[in-house]
Amino acid sequence: MSADPDNLRADADQPLPNLASGDVPADPHLITAVARTGTNIELRIHTSIVPYDVPAEQWFPAAAGVTVTVIVHTLDAATGEVRYLPPAEPDEWARAIFSTADATRGYFLGAVDPDTGTHRRGQLAYRLYLDTDRRAIPAPRQLVTCPQYLLPAIEARTDITIPTTA
Repeated sequence: MSADPDNLRADADQPLPNLASGDVPADPHLITAVARTGTNIELRIHTSIVPYDVPAEQWFPAAAGVTVTVIVHTLDAATGEVRYLPPAEPDEWARAIFSTADATRGYFLGAVDPDTGTHRRGQLAYRLYLDTDRRAIPAPRQLVTCPQYLLPAIEARTDITIPTTA
């Protein structure tokens, strides 16, 4: 099923963040959308971009750039309570956001807080690491606080397409 552009409702009419540009704001980006794969479910998609500069460690080179974190909260549209939604649609939102840089290097973290690794009910987290030239790179080991799985390794769902026009 392809995305209906009317289902994409961004706060203050903000488009998806363009990660390839050098002027990506450090302020969190929020998109609210109605889930197309569930009844009465709202997605709140938070994107944050944080710079990193990690020193070399034994076996791991130094790295600098930005970490892009996408957290998708799935809530009941009427009550705001946490609702379950299979990860196919949240995965596609993360891929759409990452695609402005390089979606082949994005990571799926699961239902965890990306900074602490603790379980968080009602959310799915994703990460992308960009170097100083805005190229996607493998996760710097010095920044990994929980298991991370490459998005391409997770079966992509072809029945959902998120428009990436900005």
